[in-house]
Amino acid sequence: MTIEIKAPTFPESVQDGTIATWHKQPGEAVSRDELIVDIETDKVVLEVVAPADGAISEIIKGEGETILSNEVIAKFEEGAGGSAGDSSDAAPAAEEKAEAPAAGGEKIAMPSAKKMAAEKGVDLAGVEGSGKGGRVLKEDVMKAGSAPAAAAAPGAAAEVAVAPGERVEKRVPMTRMRKRIAERLLDASQSTAMLTTFNEVNMKPVMDLRKNYKDLFEKTHNGTRLGFMGFFVKAAVEALKRYSAVNASIDGNDIVYHGYQDIGVAVSSPKGLVVPILRNAENMGLADLENNIRDLGLRARDGKLSIDEMTGGTFTITNGGVFGSLLSTPILNPPQTAILGMHKIQERPMAVDGKVEILPMMYLALSYDHRLIDGKEAVGFLVAIKEMIEDPARILLEV
Repeated sequence: MTIEIKAPTFPESVQDGTIATWHKQPGEAVSRDELIVDIETDKVVLEVVAPADGAISEIIKGEGETILSNEVIAKFEEGAGGSAGDSSDAAPAAEEKAEAPAAGGEKIAMPSAKKMAAEKGVDLAGVEGSGKGGRVLKEDVMKAGSAPAAAAAPGAAAEVAVAPGERVEKRVPMTRMRKRIAERLLDASQSTAMLTTFNEVNMKPVMDLRKNYKDLFEKTHNGTRLGFMGFFVKAAVEALKRYSAVNASIDGNDIVYHGYQDIGVAVSSPKGLVVPILRNAENMGLADLENNIRDLGLRARDGKLSIDEMTGGTFTITNGGVFGSLLSTPILNPPQTAILGMHKIQERPMAVDGKVEILPMMYLALSYDHRLIDGKEAVGFLVAIKEMIEDPARILLEV
């Protein structure tokens, strides 16, 4: 039975996608729900899985080609290809395409294995084949690529060795997501009157609160850990209620004031920077916030976020401190008009009541669109966050 493999239904905000990687080639045995192709859009990488046990019979759209929503990208034969778990009978069609051994005893490698070897820089000569007749399979290359450097194939060292004076370059196409990120950042810098204001916050009160209650918090909320981001999101929510322009956006000649707080939390993923949204953050407690932040972070790392989860948002928080950044100027995430930058907690000597004390300090940065937000509002907003973090009771009392 022939089944058409179609691209997923893209939301209205996504016009098209690009075939990123075919994980299976025609004739290779595939199990039901096994990943067969990655489709890259402007915002996220979508995974398409096999509809049943069988094999791909024809690839219609190759890697790098642009596709539309629900467009047919391949044809799938249910029941073809033998058992996915039996490598000896897998992919008879692909075996026919494998190169014959050279006179010198060159190994036969499946097309998917060759492709992965080229991507990972693995020398096929040093890979033991587990397929029929000693054929090198994709799984064999994966194992070889994950082996310790000391056990690398001899050919790997030859690739690294460069003749004196030789200047090596490698040119790779920019991914669709990285290209879109670049376009948005450039657009933000050119189409907004962006300005950044700074302040610093004493983290000792929050750190003491966390130290005193983290075990009880984790026990009470079924293993949820008490972090710092939850406090900043709560503080931002309260500050946004007081400074509505910071929670607004510009739409042409109109200003859109949002009566809710959808907070974007910038997360670094292998594919690039993504900003999943905590919707209606004003209705969440600390435990809910920490749970959702952790879940979004893990799924961003694994590429499991949906497009809807990264669409919208009225305000963004980014934490460069996790990478050791002491101070930075975050770039706006249009059409939002402000973004808060957190940084590394650094112990510094501070003057307290005429005495010098060593305190854990963090620099805060608020970048804002000066077309809508005046300096008075921006500074007031940032000071409100500072005061709530330095006195967490203010968050509870909403003062």
